[in-house]
Amino acid sequence: MVRLAVIILTKDEENNIEDCIKSASFADEIVVIDSGSTDATQAKAEALGARFVVHPMGEAGFAGQRNFALTQTKAEWVLFLDADERIVPSAVETIGRIVSENIPMAYRMQRKNVVMGKMMHHGGHRPDYVARFYPRTGIKWHGRVHEGIDTDLAIKDLPNCIYHYTYTTWQQYFAKTNHYTSLSAQSMFARRKKISSISVLSHAFFAFIKSYILKQGFRDGYLGLVMSILAAVAAMMKYLKLQNLYRLENETN
Repeated sequence: MVRLAVIILTKDEENNIEDCIKSASFADEIVVIDSGSTDATQAKAEALGARFVVHPMGEAGFAGQRNFALTQTKAEWVLFLDADERIVPSAVETIGRIVSENIPMAYRMQRKNVVMGKMMHHGGHRPDYVARFYPRTGIKWHGRVHEGIDTDLAIKDLPNCIYHYTYTTWQQYFAKTNHYTSLSAQSMFARRKKISSISVLSHAFFAFIKSYILKQGFRDGYLGLVMSILAAVAAMMKYLKLQNLYRLENETN
């Protein structure tokens, strides 16, 4: 019998993990790969029958975590979820059919993003497609921050599969933005990407234009405007942090 494992990456996700696991309860196995939670994530996950594996985040970042996760199950198919994501109930039958047919193919799942309780339809948080569902042996992950898959399989899109409760408080948004901009700056620094003061500002400006105009963030009203402004701020933060890494390097040499 062909089996499906849902794999969830976590760190301090006690507020999300229960709803995430419950949405994936149709799977044959649920595996949580945790990078060092200090809250009740483990207790809540195990209480719902998930297998909990602790694995520190290494230099390979999120891609490394996902590649490690693939070694922690024998299921023929895997579906990756983040703790703040939920499988849409209407997608369960389609997922089950694909697993039972067992035709080797990778699937990009449509993800609808909910920001501060509002479903976003446009801008930087409009619905997107993420490659999360495939035969376990058919893919590998790459990328430290914005990771992606390497595969020789044909790729197909599946609509309306995941709800992503990306931000519920502004404190959460700013903490996450600070974390990811630091990781991005470190990744660019490792690649020796160069940046000038003018390009710091231009990246911020075009991040706003892309979100608010090109992706029509204006159609999501006040929140669409706010998130487009914050996209510009995040771009500026990322490149300012990169500049600072070069400054610190020069000061130590």
